[in-house]
Amino acid sequence: MSRVLTLLMLLALPLAAPAQDSLDKLLDEVKKGQQQAAEANREREAQFLRNKNQQEELLQRAQRELAAVKRQTNAQKADFDKAAGEIAALKKQLEEQTGDLEQLFGVIRTSAGDARAIVRDSLTNPQIEQRSEFLADLADSRRPINLRKLEGLWFALQQEMTESGRVVTFDAPVVNAEGETNTQPVTRVGVFTATSNGEYLNYVPESGQLQVLPRQPGGGAQAMAREFEAAEADTARMIVDPTRGSLLALLVERPSLAERVRQGKEVGYVIIALGILGGILAIYQWLYLMGVGSKMRGQLKRIDQPKDNNPLGRILALVDAPETAGDDLETLELKLDEAVIRETPKLERMLGLLKLLAGVAPLLGLLGTVTGMIATFQSITLFGTGDPKLMAGGISQALVTTVLGLVVAIPLLFLHSLLSGRSRSLIRILDEQAAGLIARRVERRKGAASRVG
Repeated sequence: MSRVLTLLMLLALPLAAPAQDSLDKLLDEVKKGQQQAAEANREREAQFLRNKNQQEELLQRAQRELAAVKRQTNAQKADFDKAAGEIAALKKQLEEQTGDLEQLFGVIRTSAGDARAIVRDSLTNPQIEQRSEFLADLADSRRPINLRKLEGLWFALQQEMTESGRVVTFDAPVVNAEGETNTQPVTRVGVFTATSNGEYLNYVPESGQLQVLPRQPGGGAQAMAREFEAAEADTARMIVDPTRGSLLALLVERPSLAERVRQGKEVGYVIIALGILGGILAIYQWLYLMGVGSKMRGQLKRIDQPKDNNPLGRILALVDAPETAGDDLETLELKLDEAVIRETPKLERMLGLLKLLAGVAPLLGLLGTVTGMIATFQSITLFGTGDPKLMAGGISQALVTTVLGLVVAIPLLFLHSLLSGRSRSLIRILDEQAAGLIARRVERRKGAASRVG
């Protein structure tokens, strides 16, 4: 700074007055300026030295604080390492001590899951609804299982076991066949069967509702259910489904007799019509043969009093008729044979038709089988074998018509054999009595000849 001022002063000299006084004054001023500048420099240097000492003191203080922090950090790190070692040791000890408990907890969770599945599908669920949520939470939870939850699982299992052996009546919502929901008394037989107002129920786990079976079991099962619901004795008869409702639910899918007949379609209807016709004809002929047989047995007891209301009486009357009185034995035998032959068609009528129907029915069943299989193969050609229901119609027709043909043919064969045997026995009686008439005519003629001789 002082050098700059001096240079400026020297530069200003040419511009100043040549007077000596001005130079001396200027020199004095320059000296003063140099002194002032030197004084300022000394003050700044002293200030710098003071600041340097202060910075060193701050640096030392910071270094001392850093060292203290490092010592504290090292101490805390040592404490942390020590604590981490203790924690690792405790964890290892805990794992060793809780290893068996984890396996036990896994078994308990598995048991809770199995119990949840059983309870969800059980008939006791509409009566006791709170267990499913508790068992689901216990099965899905990953937290340790305490004593309260373990006791809850034990209670749920014990409750299900107890309820499975009880007969209970309680009020519950029931969905009827029309889809309406009504709260009504439900009688539960263990976990096997449930009824309400004489109707068997099916439990649907998805909706949690009891539904009336669309098709009720027959054979007096509904009457048995009503009697069981109203029974006051300690024991009563009741249907029990060991599959917990599965068999009763299958009744919905099981076709009735009328539905099975409809599966036979036109061929099945023809077979049934032929069976009914054959049955009517067989019954009519059986009644006729029974009436004729009864009259012939009565005629056998009164041979000398022939009646024309039965074949035997008409044959007996032929021997005593005036037109046969003078006939020789050969002619009489021929007339008797003719009378027996004349009576035979009435005794053997319907037999040929019954035999024909008995033979045609299986053939119609075979026809239905063939048409049903044709329909099945057509379904396979159009839709493939992915959906068995598409082939069920043709297969049902094939099997139902076969069954109908056999069901019609077998009874008709028995009826034909029965009627044939009955008619042959009556014809044999006529043949025997005709031979007896000829023998008696021969005896009478021999007696008359001996008297004449």
